[in-house]
Amino acid sequence: MPKDPSVAVIGAGTMGNGIAHSFAQYGFTVTLIDISQERLDKALQTIGANLDRQLAKGTLTDTAKTETLRRIRTSTSLATGVADAGLVVEAATEDVAIKLQIFAAIDKAAPTDAILASNTSSIGISKIAAATARPGKVIGMHFMNPVPVMKLVEVINGYATEAAVTDTVVALSRRLEKVPCVVNDYPGFVANRILMPMINEAIISLHEGVAGIEAIDTVMKLGMAHPMGPLQLADFIGLDVCLSILRVLHDGFGQPKYAPCPLLVNMVIAGRLGIKSGEGFYDYSAGVKNAKPSARFT
Repeated sequence: MPKDPSVAVIGAGTMGNGIAHSFAQYGFTVTLIDISQERLDKALQTIGANLDRQLAKGTLTDTAKTETLRRIRTSTSLATGVADAGLVVEAATEDVAIKLQIFAAIDKAAPTDAILASNTSSIGISKIAAATARPGKVIGMHFMNPVPVMKLVEVINGYATEAAVTDTVVALSRRLEKVPCVVNDYPGFVANRILMPMINEAIISLHEGVAGIEAIDTVMKLGMAHPMGPLQLADFIGLDVCLSILRVLHDGFGQPKYAPCPLLVNMVIAGRLGIKSGEGFYDYSAGVKNAKPSARFT
């Protein structure tokens, strides 16, 4: 693989546009791929707005912003978008069937020496790799949200991942000024295996009436030095995503401690997904910075 491979990012949502932003900012040519041109256009607008924030903070120049945007092209064709990629990063929805379908398609269209990475936060890399004819070149590259800001990249080795592939992804992560941590392929890996049970326990505490939303979040912020309380963090992640990850943990380990709280299940069924829907544990109708606990919990 060349020193600076062409990068294809599949999925133009929050994670995908952040990953594309980061690679482009550090000099990589990026193709951002989605089935919808409307989503791609919205992603470019988001990247531009995030670059403007960096400009306002003095961490980026006008020239760097222009060059970053110039390095990003878009495509609604997966086959065309990955055709010349040295690294493909999949950042689609956290659904195993969708990911398997995408990886089978990438495998057919990407160069034979390309590394295929998934930004999955919980789904097994070995399972994803089995959808391809190159399991040794499949790896997890789990970025944190917001990608341009957060330093961690969880690098997940599948059962067959080649050592050279791991070394390359670690080096590329460092090129982005990220801190890569190499972990092995078990449900939830490290980040979400620890984080999601904590969030779930916070939801259970609310569900059982142990304390209210603000009290639970304040205890964790002031008592445990967390920058954000677990209920607010769940809203930021998306309650549907939290539920999906907990189900992966519950199915993967078969232990009742990973069973999602019924309150979380009901909120997802009702479409109360957090920031993305305007209401979760908090009400975001007045804006994210002015969010108040949802009236349904008071």
